[in-house]
Amino acid sequence: SPMPYIDTHTHLDFAAFDSDRNQVLSDCARLGVERLVVLGVTRANWDGVWQLCRQHDNLFAAFGLHPMFMSEHRAEHITALQQALADRLDDPRCCAVGEYGLDYWHKDADRTAQKHLFEAQLQLAVDCRLPSLLHVRRAHADVIAILKRYRPVRGGIIHAFSGSPEEAREYHKLGFKVGLGGAATWPQATRLRQTIAQLPADQLVLETDSPDMAPAFHAQQRNSPALLPQIAAELATLRAEPLEQFSARCWQNSCELFQWSPPPPAAC
Repeated sequence: SPMPYIDTHTHLDFAAFDSDRNQVLSDCARLGVERLVVLGVTRANWDGVWQLCRQHDNLFAAFGLHPMFMSEHRAEHITALQQALADRLDDPRCCAVGEYGLDYWHKDADRTAQKHLFEAQLQLAVDCRLPSLLHVRRAHADVIAILKRYRPVRGGIIHAFSGSPEEAREYHKLGFKVGLGGAATWPQATRLRQTIAQLPADQLVLETDSPDMAPAFHAQQRNSPALLPQIAAELATLRAEPLEQFSARCWQNSCELFQWSPPPPAAC
């Protein structure tokens, strides 16, 4: 049987997968991508995410309010999120709060509004004792400062990590893993590639962010969770590690984070 993989970050509910979602899932099963985390981004897509996860045993759901959709969020959506999490706390398919965070990419981003929304969701992660799956773009300093105030006990994942080794160390101290995917397969991502080569093995998890963030070998095409083993192979090479060792470690880190059935001790 193939080596096991976990895609810690996919948007399999998006319309890009409407025509062949079941085929993608059967490809995943064949290739060893045994579990996938599907992330909510707005109040409007939570129900679809949940329906999808209830139809497939290997799909797990996270619910959150993404900073890139600020125009869609309303104050009452925080209350709705609190309720959505409370209703599902006993269901193992509800595995995290996310996708949420801070995105300062656009110069006119309303940072105050984003921080307010970020802190409200972080408080829910603390209250529910769930991991946080965080989107952080050009905002590492603020995210780290806020995490230091709240100290969520289950930590989480900094998705699509593109920060510095120093920032990675700060996240590590706070119990956060870093999500690695297609971005580091691009040769021009020199700084990111250098950083990934030196990160501690116990901090790494794998992700695709599909349908977005396609790897270099699949440029300009729809990204898919079925590409995760191939992405892992490139990242292992980048870290000069045997693929089996690298993948087993990422798998184990993901299992520990989500408190999924412990991997056998022989995995590493």
